[in-house]
Amino acid sequence: MQIIKEPHKLTAIIKSYKKRGKTIGFVPTMGALHNGHVSLIKKARKENNIVVLSIFVNPTQFGPKEDYKKYPRNFSRDSAIAKKTGVDIIFAPEVKDIYKSGFSTYIEETNLSHILEGAIRPDHFRGVTTVVLKLFNTVQPDISYFGQKDYQQAVIIKKMVKDLNLDTEIKVLPTVREKDSLAQSSRNIYLNKEERKSAIVLYSSLIYAKELIENGLTDAEEIKKRMRETITKERLAKIDYIEIREPETLQPVKKITREVVILLAVKFGKVRLIDNVIMN
Repeated sequence: MQIIKEPHKLTAIIKSYKKRGKTIGFVPTMGALHNGHVSLIKKARKENNIVVLSIFVNPTQFGPKEDYKKYPRNFSRDSAIAKKTGVDIIFAPEVKDIYKSGFSTYIEETNLSHILEGAIRPDHFRGVTTVVLKLFNTVQPDISYFGQKDYQQAVIIKKMVKDLNLDTEIKVLPTVREKDSLAQSSRNIYLNKEERKSAIVLYSSLIYAKELIENGLTDAEEIKKRMRETITKERLAKIDYIEIREPETLQPVKKITREVVILLAVKFGKVRLIDNVIMN
């Protein structure tokens, strides 16, 4: 397994692989690898000749009051997981390599990026799309892999790829969960024991909503009301939003007659968690 920091070096290596007809699978991450990332790596390993994993904590997607400096970083642990899982190349650039002195060019999706997470975290998705495009330009992947947990992010990345005619296929894999159903996330380690126990309500409320729909309830506002009642029983939970949206446009749904995605964001103490389910 190679560890490469300089973008131009990685690009040269990728070009040599492509000349030999090798396919490139790409898993972009901010490190703090967990089983969700492992599932993406394994899928990439199965479908491609070469697997590239990026580890880069991207400063431009963090707000001024968010946890950029405290975000978990353990490169030796991450690289051991990557090697064991079958990664060929770890791309681990420094901030100065991605955002050179005087950097002032950003990529912004202007529709989907300002709702849901974007309404609460201004400029978050501008940072995401900018760094992902830069990574795509460097890695030149045939297939790129993302997790469903960050549903809105995946939708926005797909839109960027389509709008800008980028030559990579986007695959979104199901959320990987802990034994108690909490979606695996790098931020779970910040939860104390009591908060961790309370956070289980996220998935249980999503499953409750799914059951309501399966039993014939189609009024989105009523479903969200019942979800809210379920979550607020946990005294540590503070709801940012509960939404039922159309899967591709992320527009609100009033009556459920077709596939929808149910999304929520809830704080437990200082830890903000997101989750979702797709309801066919």
